[in-house]
Amino acid sequence: MIRLLADENFNNEIIRGVKRRIPEADITRIQDTEIAGQPDSVVLEWAFNHGFIVLSHDVNTIRGYFYDRLKANLPVPGLFLAQATAAIGAIIDTLELILLASSDDEWQGEIRFLPF
Repeated sequence: MIRLLADENFNNEIIRGVKRRIPEADITRIQDTEIAGQPDSVVLEWAFNHGFIVLSHDVNTIRGYFYDRLKANLPVPGLFLAQATAAIGAIIDTLELILLASSDDEWQGEIRFLPF
């Protein structure tokens, strides 16, 4: 199953909504790991090394670090970005579809904006 790593700024209501629909969903919050408070560059490296796709509302900064890693030929995890103003229900719907109908290897090295 796809493993998601929610950035520290990611809306917990979305996480709870996904877990209500898919109780077995593997979603970890950064603040519950040893990399809490670390910069985005560390988050991306840690996520890749531990098999996570990153969830974030930080559509500018973390995306820049993602592209910096690509330019440096460093591996990158998948990155799902959602505007903080996007409809929560639509984001939950999209994540549910992703979790039920795809595999993590489809998203490695990809950036996607939620909802889609």
